[in-house]
Amino acid sequence: MTSYFLPRDLHPAAWWVWALGLAVAAARTTNPWLLLTIVAVAGYVVVARRSEAPWALAFRLYLYLGAIIVAVRVFFRLVFGGSEGSTIILRLPEIPLPAWAAGIRLFGDVSAESLLGGLYDGMRLAAMVICLGAANALANPKRLLKAMPPALYEVGTAVIVALSVFPQLAESVLRVRRARKLRGGSGKKAKALHAILIPVLEDALSRSLQLAASMDSRGYGRAGRIEARARLLTGTLMIAGLLGVCVGVYATLDGSTPRYLAAPVLSAGVVIGLAGFWSAGKRVRRSRYRPDRWQPAELVVAASGIGVAGVLFMTSSVNPMDLNPSLITLSWPSLSWLPLLGVLVGVLPAFLTPVPEPPYAALEEEVHA
Repeated sequence: MTSYFLPRDLHPAAWWVWALGLAVAAARTTNPWLLLTIVAVAGYVVVARRSEAPWALAFRLYLYLGAIIVAVRVFFRLVFGGSEGSTIILRLPEIPLPAWAAGIRLFGDVSAESLLGGLYDGMRLAAMVICLGAANALANPKRLLKAMPPALYEVGTAVIVALSVFPQLAESVLRVRRARKLRGGSGKKAKALHAILIPVLEDALSRSLQLAASMDSRGYGRAGRIEARARLLTGTLMIAGLLGVCVGVYATLDGSTPRYLAAPVLSAGVVIGLAGFWSAGKRVRRSRYRPDRWQPAELVVAASGIGVAGVLFMTSSVNPMDLNPSLITLSWPSLSWLPLLGVLVGVLPAFLTPVPEPPYAALEEEVHA
């Protein structure tokens, strides 16, 4: 049991499963109390289990992005008509539009129901973005790339490079600010913005070009000889599996869709997609040095995220009003114990997982890798 809590970095896929579970739970509710609890759970786990690596510095940017999302959604309700409801709280002059723009309003009466609807939708989207930001702050993108299955290796490379944009920007901002302080730079943030923005963008672009050059020198993106029949079979399986998964997920989330399009189609799509992955993976030949293994701590992390999503799914079928407050009759959103305890399951990784490795250990591992 002592070795269970020895400092080490967890498998990055476990953190992504945990974060996706929280994001799915956030997508199932518009209750502001539950959404704030999900954000608090994600933030607490990030603070407790993030390392000192550059990608762990980007979580603050996702919090800012979430606040911007909420503000924009509420602002859009003000600009593009927010009179859905009987409780008018603000009367703005309406700008007349031509006939071809029928159905679109600019300003006019604003109701409390409409503003609350924009606030709830913005909070839900912001919570989902913050959950994904938590995964970015906790998961090592290099180890995630190494753990990608052979069939998704090239696509996973592009996705992981895209996901690491925010961490790279955060690291570039810190490096530029540190360099300005060493050179005696001063001034308020607004005045110093023009002196920071260009070096940050230049640094991020330079590092991206270096990454592309290093990947090209190691053979990334090389194309092997594939028979036309094998390529057609793989492509057909992948497309059919993707369509099945899309239809199954939509039918699962939408209660009005027939049930025979939910679990059966989703299961068939997953099976066909896995067959396509297996067929595509046969043509990829690569070796792994010291592959990451799933241990009990990774299982705890993944199970906690899946548990949060599962509890929210069950609660929505029992009492939907607990997850989606009514916008017809204005009242304070209620908070039941079952969904609240389900969301709090997501905080278990902060207590039941080992702390990250110290910086020198992670650096030594990267050097040996």
